[in-house]
Amino acid sequence: MFITKRLFLSVVGAAALATTTLVSIAQAFEPNKPVNFIIMAGKGGGADKMARLMQAIIEKEKLSPRPLVPTNKPGGSGAEALIAAKDASDPDHTIMVTLNSFFTTPLRQPGLDVDIMKFAPVGRMAEDTFLLWVHKDSGIKTFEEYLKVAKEQGKKWVMGGTGKNSEDNIITDYLNGNYGLSMKYIPYKGGGAVAKQVAGKQLNSSVNNPSEALGFYESGDMIPLVAFTDERLPMFPDVPTLKEKGGDFSYFMQRAVVGAPGMSDDAAAFYTDLFKKVYASADWQEYKTKKSLMGDFMAGDELKSYWTTQRDRHTKILKASGAIK
Repeated sequence: MFITKRLFLSVVGAAALATTTLVSIAQAFEPNKPVNFIIMAGKGGGADKMARLMQAIIEKEKLSPRPLVPTNKPGGSGAEALIAAKDASDPDHTIMVTLNSFFTTPLRQPGLDVDIMKFAPVGRMAEDTFLLWVHKDSGIKTFEEYLKVAKEQGKKWVMGGTGKNSEDNIITDYLNGNYGLSMKYIPYKGGGAVAKQVAGKQLNSSVNNPSEALGFYESGDMIPLVAFTDERLPMFPDVPTLKEKGGDFSYFMQRAVVGAPGMSDDAAAFYTDLFKKVYASADWQEYKTKKSLMGDFMAGDELKSYWTTQRDRHTKILKASGAIK
């Protein structure tokens, strides 16, 4: 009788364990419909190119049971994208590619009522870099020559960039404030449009990311004068850093994927695992190298800590420029 009872209890226990396992498997999240993949910038810029490459890698490697559908929302220097994610009707099927406007736009527009710490920290894929660009026909070949001409031109010298009080605007403000310049800044919806305007001689200069200006660099239309990095970029070994020229300034842009506020832990875990696989892919690593992207994969609490640091830094930058009080 004792043996029978013991055997019965063992069978019951095994059945309970199996049921628990099946429930656990059933509860593991996978998207059951297309995923809204919001891009905080216009078509042709670095964020857009990155998002569409990641989408292609996911499809090529069959990493997701449902497709990611890129949607560009560049309005209001990323405000349109932030609101779309914040108000998502299905947070578990809404993710977003971010720039540094993820930090700056909520600071500049508190009326949006966007708290970036409520977004799910899916994964930082890289940090993008910036260079100062001019057209080859400008005759400018060095940073010193650039400063001389830009100072002589004053407000007639026009710098283009993505968005108002954005990454490009921040760098322009730094150059104006530290080198006695008064360049005029004109915002565009995407870095691709900015590079095209420099290549077409409609703008005097830009601080495009390498991925945005690469085609015009390879064709010989655009020339990089200085890099806003700590060390020279392998792709541009002859281009000095601003620090080499005596400037105590470097600046990088977050290239990360976040989940909409309210995303479940299971969904966040799925997307983090998904983009870890994208990051590890040969295609992504090749893209990172070719586009001078830096930084390792980062997710979870580590990424949230990074956000806190970047938000604090951008608060100081925007206060110094007068963009916020």
